[in-house]
Amino acid sequence: MMKRSNRFQIKERPVPTNCGFCKNKTVPDYKDVAAIGRFASERGKLLGRARTGICSTHQRAVTREVKRARFMALLPYVVRA
Repeated sequence: MMKRSNRFQIKERPVPTNCGFCKNKTVPDYKDVAAIGRFASERGKLLGRARTGICSTHQRAVTREVKRARFMALLPYVVRA
C-alpha cells in the first residue's frame, strides 16, 4: 500500500465552542429563520459543530429545527445557482 502525503490535505481550523444558545439561555426554534439560517452553508447544507462552535445538545436541536423549517418551506432544501 502506498502512503498518502500530508502536504495535500487541507485542515480546517475548528471554531472554539462558544455556544450562543447556552450563553443566552435560549433554544433554537424553527420559526426564527434568521437564527437557524446561520447554521446552514450558502449551498443549504448544515454545518457541523466544528464550524459553528455550538455545543452538541444545541447542534442536535438546530439540526431538528432546520429540518422542520425546511418542511414548512421557511428554508430551502437546495439553493439553486
